[in-house]
Amino acid sequence: MDVSRRIRKIGMEQRIAWFTEGGSQGRIPRNFRGMRNDSAWMCTLGAEHYNIHNIDWWKAETKPYDLGIVTIPKKNPQFNIEKIRSHCKQVAFMQEGPHWYFQDYPLEQQIWYYNTLQEVDFLFVHNEIDKKYYEGLTGKPCMLMPCLMLEDNINQLPVVERSGVMIGGNFCSWYGGFDSYIVAQEFECEITAPSMGRRIEGEEQMPGLTHLPYMDWTDWIYRLNDVKYGVHLMRTHAAGTFALNCAYLGIPCIGYKGLDTQELCHPDCTIEFGDITKAKQIAEKLRKDDKFYLYCSNKAKENYKKYFNEDKFNTTIEEQFKVS
Repeated sequence: MDVSRRIRKIGMEQRIAWFTEGGSQGRIPRNFRGMRNDSAWMCTLGAEHYNIHNIDWWKAETKPYDLGIVTIPKKNPQFNIEKIRSHCKQVAFMQEGPHWYFQDYPLEQQIWYYNTLQEVDFLFVHNEIDKKYYEGLTGKPCMLMPCLMLEDNINQLPVVERSGVMIGGNFCSWYGGFDSYIVAQEFECEITAPSMGRRIEGEEQMPGLTHLPYMDWTDWIYRLNDVKYGVHLMRTHAAGTFALNCAYLGIPCIGYKGLDTQELCHPDCTIEFGDITKAKQIAEKLRKDDKFYLYCSNKAKENYKKYFNEDKFNTTIEEQFKVS
């Protein structure tokens, strides 16, 4: 299959429909305050969003979409792919979460998931390691969909004197919050954590830890802008938004290899999986060595612009189609 003959300039000349478990319908405006990574993708590509389980096709134009992108829901993965294909010239899979996530489904759903991957035309994935996995699993063409931030709502952040450390998730195996908390103590300052969907009971009792309330993406970036350090020892490799958000702000972030945003934006703060000793050493150096901190901060901002700004995202997507 030669994808490039059909999709030349994705999101610019092609009509794209994007299907997720979200409830909204239509295009996402650039001033949307909840501009998380998936919303940023849809917005910059000009995609029209539909709920994957409740597609109101009578509201869509009769002209078929050039491409339908499907984000398979985690909790209710089964959907009618034939209905989607009947309205889209091509159908692509978009990775949601780590590539191994589907193996926690009951066996019949694992088989259904695999068969669905075999029915799409090609796959979008998060990281280089995911590309290798899905290509081997399916034999299908796989393309990177880099993590993305749209800066419209956050391009006038206040200049503040930063302090404290933000850890990237809650105290469960999915986020690795306990490990991040242990390393964050090396900074000898206030530790803050966001409230995520997997927050467990009792976290608020951890000494020296402050939880943020649930907030939209724009408010999150404004709050993250207040802190000096980031730690996200999350073994669940997905899109990597925490490392990317930190890089945009010039906040050095300690994290694991295997995540493209971490490795590319924070090379001097990236460690092998489970190397808590090395993570502590980096934290101590960031705290004590102002030159090292400034170097990591500036490098993170430079690498964000080099690898992940919106123009680079569009170029990356277009180039991948040309060589498919």
